[in-house]
Amino acid sequence: MLAYTYISKGRFELREKPVPEICGPRDAVVKVTLASICTSDLHIKRGFVPRAAEGVTVGHELVGVAEEVGSGVKNVRPGDRVCVNVETYCGECWFCRRGYVNNCADKNGGWALGCRIDGGQAEYVRVPFADTGLTKIPDGVSDECALFVGDILATGYWAVKIAEAEEGDAVLIIGAGPVGLCAAMCARLKNPSRMIVCEKDAWRRAFAKRLLPEAECVSPAQLGAVASTLPRGGADRVLECGGNAETFEMAWKYARPNAVVVIAAMYEQPQVLPLPDMYGKNLIFKTGGVDGCDCAEILKLIASGKIDASPVITHTFALKDIAAAYELFESGADGVMKIAVRP
Repeated sequence: MLAYTYISKGRFELREKPVPEICGPRDAVVKVTLASICTSDLHIKRGFVPRAAEGVTVGHELVGVAEEVGSGVKNVRPGDRVCVNVETYCGECWFCRRGYVNNCADKNGGWALGCRIDGGQAEYVRVPFADTGLTKIPDGVSDECALFVGDILATGYWAVKIAEAEEGDAVLIIGAGPVGLCAAMCARLKNPSRMIVCEKDAWRRAFAKRLLPEAECVSPAQLGAVASTLPRGGADRVLECGGNAETFEMAWKYARPNAVVVIAAMYEQPQVLPLPDMYGKNLIFKTGGVDGCDCAEILKLIASGKIDASPVITHTFALKDIAAAYELFESGADGVMKIAVRP
């Protein structure tokens, strides 16, 4: 089968690999029907994910059809259409029992697919812990609508959840990339009094406004003036989805005192908290990788028409053309948001 492979820093290649097989009773093999390119894949290519294994098939955001399941798998049967979770987790360790599945204690726990074990930018993928790592897609939900459930929609949903967002809050989302847009879609389920999306790129601001007409879509230069109109001196909840020094500073600067700031972005460089400048704001920071254990709930929201992230797919490529897809994605050109890949 064809599989896009991490060779070394700065180098991915499309290679022939054997079709994966069941290795244990809790495994499943999934025939991939649609995958996507994620910014986290670029972090691997650039060498900013030290745990990524050279030779691994990349890709961790995908849907497909269960081809084969191990003898211990109870929730999925061959022929089921499934979302694949970005994380694999045992469901039994101390972390999993508390919902902290990103930190599953198993050797294949957490973000393993497409990082430490072969992922889904391929024709087939083996998924450990299939009962927790796969979620059946309801009838009537397309591959395109389900594609982001296991990663960026899970991240947006998780960010809103740990921000403890409530009805009537003023919510600030920093970054109108795919993660920021998914976070905004999940935030509006809480009926915020105001939802502000800050994005420096004019094309992305316009895209966000079309997708989220109720949002105030502003540039970084405009954000200070808009934040000053909020009744408590800043946003009640801040979801930082940008991932650079400028967006990190905005996250704490435009939060009200005692606000919750969720760092949902993945950074390539260390950031600095200027504690003397922040003293007295009493901010609550929450950070880390997504605990992707709400996929079934997200699929229910999609099936009921409350979330639709499919417009975030702006381009689709065949797997054989994935190198060109990456080139376009890395260019950051206007008109490019999320690229899907179809084997």
